[in-house]
Amino acid sequence: MKETDEQIYEKDRNSYLPVFARYDIVLDHGDGMYVYDSNGKKYIDFLGGIAVNVLGHAHPALVKAVSEQAGKMIHCSNLYYTQAQADAADKLVKLSGLGKVFFGNSGAEANEGAIKLARKYAWHKNPEKIQIIAANMSFHGRTYATLTATGQPHYHEGYGPLVEGFDYVDFGDIDALEKLMSEKTCAVMLETIQGEGGVYVPPDDYYKKVRALCDKYDACLILDEIQCGMGRTGTFFAYEQYGIKPDIVTLAKGLAGGVPIGAFIASDEVAKAFAPGDHGSTFGGNPLACAAANVVLNEMTKPEFLKHVNEIGGYFKGRLEKLAEKYPALVKEVRGKGLILGMELTKPGRDIVNACLEEGAIINCTVGTVLRFVPPLIVTKEQIDELMAVLEKVLPEFA
Repeated sequence: MKETDEQIYEKDRNSYLPVFARYDIVLDHGDGMYVYDSNGKKYIDFLGGIAVNVLGHAHPALVKAVSEQAGKMIHCSNLYYTQAQADAADKLVKLSGLGKVFFGNSGAEANEGAIKLARKYAWHKNPEKIQIIAANMSFHGRTYATLTATGQPHYHEGYGPLVEGFDYVDFGDIDALEKLMSEKTCAVMLETIQGEGGVYVPPDDYYKKVRALCDKYDACLILDEIQCGMGRTGTFFAYEQYGIKPDIVTLAKGLAGGVPIGAFIASDEVAKAFAPGDHGSTFGGNPLACAAANVVLNEMTKPEFLKHVNEIGGYFKGRLEKLAEKYPALVKEVRGKGLILGMELTKPGRDIVNACLEEGAIINCTVGTVLRFVPPLIVTKEQIDELMAVLEKVLPEFA
């Protein structure tokens, strides 16, 4: 017997750890850019599971691959080879131009593995080379090392002592980074574009200078592309837009279109620091997750796919900028690239998110005042216009 929303809320509140500030809707199914709640109400989805559902909901090729793989083999130990994992690894190595990939189950695991690898690589050179420099307002995950790497102090409260050896600088401030680096620096760890921290894009020449500093001090450059990678900026990796290559890059979220997966990819030189037994995962890179990842990678590497993201991203940003011009007392700035866009407000944004939800549009607010838009990468101009109509209806009451 189908339960009511209220019964589901009560069951969840009685049983689930209360770490999420949930909205009072029960989502039931999705189709393309749309999701439907348990009462049949339709919502246009401009959050995409927080940059996860890159092919939208119920994409036919993804559904087919996952269903077929589930009928063959969902999981086996990483002690054995599988075609799906070998294919996914091969594709990522070729796309990145790096050397070796490791699959985990989440972005936090990907970043945790990247930190471990960088530390092990530095240890072989000098056991005292432990400093990892991250950015203020960054977000890298919720395991102990990734929580420490996250440059937002409120996430650290109550969890001390944190992992040793992390320092922080303002994102985009190359002078501050240079002052902090030394021969003891193991790695610089940055989101290529900050997501959770408010959708911040660095200066155009920033990463070339960061790369040069890492080379100078023999430090690994770790780029976290868990939110901004997978084609979201209009190139497969966001770092491609800055003319550099990291030593380690991390992915998750959109990599398998909604099936849990994470990955870090390292240069051949850095990857040599790991030997059998140095790292591992029971579920990471299992056949089901990799079958899904292969569909996403196949779709995303079609020539027209990233062209669409570039074109539609420019259109979307232009529409948001016109909205900012219309409501200057409410909107401070629009920023981002491709389909990771943020609109910073002069006041808290949660009530605007709630109002949009009432009107059938799912968006998100991060750091209190930034409306964040990370829709499926298949979004069309007509669907952007549909969202803009909702914003035009909602914003006047807050302006």
